[in-house]
Amino acid sequence: MTPKLFDAKPAMSVFAAISPYRQRPRFARAQTRHWRPAGAVALLTAGLLLGGFALAQVGSPTTQAGTTRTVNEWLSRMHEASRQRAYTGTLVVSAGASMSASKIWHVCDGSQQMERIDTLTGTPRTTLRRNNDVITFEPETKTAFVEKRESLGMFPELLRTPNNVIPQFYAARETGVQRVAGHLADMVEILPKDELRFGYRIWSERQTGLVVKLQTLGEQGTVLEQMAFSELQLDAPVSMDKLQKLMKDTRGYEVHKPLLKKTTAEAEGWRLKEAVPGFTAMSCHTRDAGAAQPPGAAPMQWVFSDGLASVSLFVEPFDAQRHGQEKSAAVGATHSVSKRVGDHWLTVLGEVPPSTLRRFALALERTR
Repeated sequence: MTPKLFDAKPAMSVFAAISPYRQRPRFARAQTRHWRPAGAVALLTAGLLLGGFALAQVGSPTTQAGTTRTVNEWLSRMHEASRQRAYTGTLVVSAGASMSASKIWHVCDGSQQMERIDTLTGTPRTTLRRNNDVITFEPETKTAFVEKRESLGMFPELLRTPNNVIPQFYAARETGVQRVAGHLADMVEILPKDELRFGYRIWSERQTGLVVKLQTLGEQGTVLEQMAFSELQLDAPVSMDKLQKLMKDTRGYEVHKPLLKKTTAEAEGWRLKEAVPGFTAMSCHTRDAGAAQPPGAAPMQWVFSDGLASVSLFVEPFDAQRHGQEKSAAVGATHSVSKRVGDHWLTVLGEVPPSTLRRFALALERTR
C-alpha cells in the first residue's frame, strides 16, 4: 500500500496547462485516499485531472512560413486555447484494464477559467474549478474537499526562458489527420529523446485547436493510456455565473480543507545526491503533523518536472504495520516505486518509466 499523505497522484506541469483531463489511475486515488497534491495546477475527479486539455490558434499544423511547428510552438498552441474556448463533452478515459467516463463543462473569459466534471462511472463525484480554486463534492458521503492548487509557475513563460529544457528532451512530429468525436483533427507526436520519459500522441481539432484525444506512449509506441471525447460541442453556452454558484453551495456537506505547509526538502532534512537528467524541483509541501507528532514527522511531497512529465516523492515515517518490502505498482502510464529509507517510507509516483522512479528513489538521502 502506498502512503496516505495527500490523496496522491503525480503532480502536473506543462500538461496541466494543456490537458485538463489527464487520467489518474484508480490505485493512486483509492490506496492513497488522503493525498491532495500540493503542486498540481489542476484537479482530480474519478481519476480525471482538470487544467487545460485544450489547444489554441486557428489553422493547420504548419506555421505561416510553411514549416512544421517546433515542440515549443505546439505546446504554446495547446496552452492558449484553454483561455479562449467554451465547450461541453463526454470524455472517456482508459488506463490498463480500467475505463471511466465523465461529463465536462468548460468556460473561460481570458483571465478566468471555470470547469465542472461529473463522473458517469464509478463513485458519483462532481468537481468544480475556478482558476486554482477547487472543490470536489462526494454526494454518497456528503463530503466536500476544498483546495487551492498551485501552478508550478513554469508555463507558458517557461517556453520563453533559458530554463526551458523541453526541446532538449522532446521533439514534435506531425503524423496526419483523423476524425475524433465528429471533428477533423491534426495529429502530432511529442516524442522523448531518451528512456527516462514517455511520449504523447495528440489530436488537435483543426479549426479551434482543442485537443480531442490524447495518448501516453511507452516503448515502441505502445499506448499506455488514452483519453478521448466521444461527443463534443464547441462554443457551448456554458454559464460561468451558474458554475460559480454551484461551487459556493456546500449546504448539507461536511467540508474538508487539507492543512499543507510550503517548505523545502532541505529544510525537512532531505536531498538528492544525484540529479535525474532534465528534472527540476518545482515545489515541496508537508501535511500538518499536529501536536501529537514530533518535529519532522509530517508527511512530505516533493515535486519534480522536466516541463512535461512530473514525479512526486512522498516521504512519511516508517510504519512496520503498513509498510513492508520494496514494491512497485502500475496502472496505465502511472507507475510507483516504494521503499524504506532509514526511518522513513518513500513512495515515488509519476507518469514516467519505472527506471526513472528508481533513479529518484536511489538518489534520495537523509541529511540529518
